Amino acid sequence: MAACRQRRAVLWAVAGVAALGILITLEISARRYGQPGPITDQLNGLVFAPKPGPLYGGMALMMVVLTWRQRFIAAGVAIGIDTLFVLVRWAVGARTTEGHFFGNGALWVMLGCAVIALTRRTGAERVLLLKGVGLGLLLVAGRKTGDTWLLITAKTRPAVLDQYVATADHALGNPSWLMGRIVNATDPIGTHLLHLVYAQLAVAAVVVALYQLRNVAVERRFPRHHLVRTFLVIGLLGPAVYMIFPVVGPVFAYGPGASGTGGVQWAVANLWPDTPPTINTPHPVSYDGITPRNCMPSLHTAWATAIFIHSRKAPRILRSAGTFWLIATLSATLGFGYHYGVDLVAGVVFALTIEATLRSLDRGWDRAGIQLVSYGSTVFAALLVSYRCLPMEMAGHPWVFGPLLLLAMTSVIYGYVRTTELWEPTAAPTRQPEPQLEPV
Repeated sequence: MAACRQRRAVLWAVAGVAALGILITLEISARRYGQPGPITDQLNGLVFAPKPGPLYGGMALMMVVLTWRQRFIAAGVAIGIDTLFVLVRWAVGARTTEGHFFGNGALWVMLGCAVIALTRRTGAERVLLLKGVGLGLLLVAGRKTGDTWLLITAKTRPAVLDQYVATADHALGNPSWLMGRIVNATDPIGTHLLHLVYAQLAVAAVVVALYQLRNVAVERRFPRHHLVRTFLVIGLLGPAVYMIFPVVGPVFAYGPGASGTGGVQWAVANLWPDTPPTINTPHPVSYDGITPRNCMPSLHTAWATAIFIHSRKAPRILRSAGTFWLIATLSATLGFGYHYGVDLVAGVVFALTIEATLRSLDRGWDRAGIQLVSYGSTVFAALLVSYRCLPMEMAGHPWVFGPLLLLAMTSVIYGYVRTTELWEPTAAPTRQPEPQLEPV
């Protein structure tokens, strides 16, 4: 037991050092382009007006380790600090960005709990509180790190591969163009609803995570696997694929969303969503240094898929919300022209492969887990290669490649469902007592 704990401590130390190294690397990279990195953004949040969502979401996750009395105290302190900051900014006439006023208090409370854990707690209680603080800060750091990654993709990838993806998307019937027209036809109700769902994906994730972590304060331990872990790993690995396969999306490459500096239009043509692009031999095209290359795969689809998966064991209202969020997110990513259909296929495979990997790490690798992760990784790589190398063949034979794409995605879904069902513990049937024979 002691050796197991020692190995676990070493793994946590290595993971912490690796995470710190990534943050420092991203900070240096962002500074090279004249922008603050994730560490600077985090420190600025102590004084300057931050975006409130990630900070209060992180504090909510941290509070799963606290008692109800401690939660009320922490929330009251955070609101009090934010009120003080707002009054000071109002008194000195400080301006805020995009109307953001609150959030500093949540960050101060999380850091305060870390100090309390180190100075006032011991043993398992200290570890539990530090895990709670780390969970909350990881959510905030993940948002900051993602923003830095998007900046790096725009600065380091001057050419984009949208023509390849748009050509391959003919195999699915150009769903972004179809959904774009549907969203425009339902404006303003449909547009406002989908914007709300798309922008508040992190809120839905926090709600599901809070349900999964609801018993932490009572059991004094975290569950072996929960949604936050999947969310963070998706956000960590996804931008690496952006660097390999830079794509900006239909509304930017083929629509009105593309307007660079000096009024220069970077779009290949202004076609979205009315006229699908013609089938021509694709080639990389130059694009501005501002728009993130964050389409392949669709991480919004991957995150919504993770929310759907982790809400399956929740009460009916939460299961219904997870289903709605998945459908609405897929509709929004296509209907607003942020993604092509093939991005969504890759995003689903990406999410299921990561989820299978994390679950295998928790329960121990077995043959079924190794096969599922290997198969998901192979399908994901095959999708990227086909989009890059076979777009003309896919566009020329949509009745062949369209079903093949859907079949590949469905096969990963089926493999995941079948494998995870095998992993679920089965209750042993109750043995019925044998009937007693009456004496003759």
